[in-house]
This record gives sequence, C-alpha cells and structure tokens, in this order.
Amino acid sequence: MTQHGTRSQVHLFTDGACSGNPGPGGWAFILRHVATGQELERSGGERDTTNNRMELLAVIRGLEALKRPCQVELFTDSVYVGKGLEEWLARWKQNGWRRREGQRWMPVKNDELWRRLDALAQRHTITYTRVAGHSGHPENERCDQLAVAACQRVK
Repeated sequence: MTQHGTRSQVHLFTDGACSGNPGPGGWAFILRHVATGQELERSGGERDTTNNRMELLAVIRGLEALKRPCQVELFTDSVYVGKGLEEWLARWKQNGWRRREGQRWMPVKNDELWRRLDALAQRHTITYTRVAGHSGHPENERCDQLAVAACQRVK
C-alpha cells in the first residue's frame, strides 16, 4: 500500500510461445509501473511444454515479480488466460478443480498453474485486456520476441 492507501497501478504485458505443441516453449512479460514508467522485462523457457502452459507461466511470473499488492491491468493475446480468469476459474474452484466434458467430470488441465495464478489473483486486483496477437502492439510484439528467443534457447 502507498501512503494514501491506494494500490500502485501496473501494466503487465505477457506472451507465451511453443515450437510444436507440446514441445520446447518460452514465456515473457513486461511489467510497467504506470506512474513512473519504470519497466521490468523477464523471460524463460521449458524443454517440454505447451503453448497454454507458457501463456499461464508468463502471467504467473509477472505477478510474482510484484513486491506488494497492486492494481494490475493484464494485456495478453491469450483467450485461454483471459477467459480462465474472467469466466472459468470461479466455477473450477466450486467444482473441486474439475470441469464438465459431456456427461463426465474431468480434471482441469494445467490445474497446478491455475492454482498458482488463483493465489496470486487473490493478492492483486486484476483486469484483463485482450490484445490481438501479431497486430503491431509494441509490448505484445516485444513479449513475443522474448518468448520465442527463450524457446530457442531451450531447444
């Protein structure tokens, strides 16, 4: 909390990449403090993963980098992450981290990452803004470059 009791506003730009799905993958984020313009860029990769896992990990790593609760505007081209946060997460939790598939209950895919993201989301106030991928959005393009480079490093 700041002196005035309000949370700092930050923008979190994220992207994930995968060469093959599954295959080697990379994640990246840019975290920008709105008031100061100060930025933090990070990326990493895994040898055997999926694109959805990398999209989730980018958001998780970005939120983990915050040292105190913040007002976060998340910019991502991942509909999976956006819908998960806005629509699916509450229902998954109510249903014991299961989802309906036809007449059967199935475990939520990537539930360990969703649980981590859920815990972080409890700490911060997060709003989601969808960015069209590869549309010239500067931060999304930069995150894509970083994620692809991280993917290449682990290949």
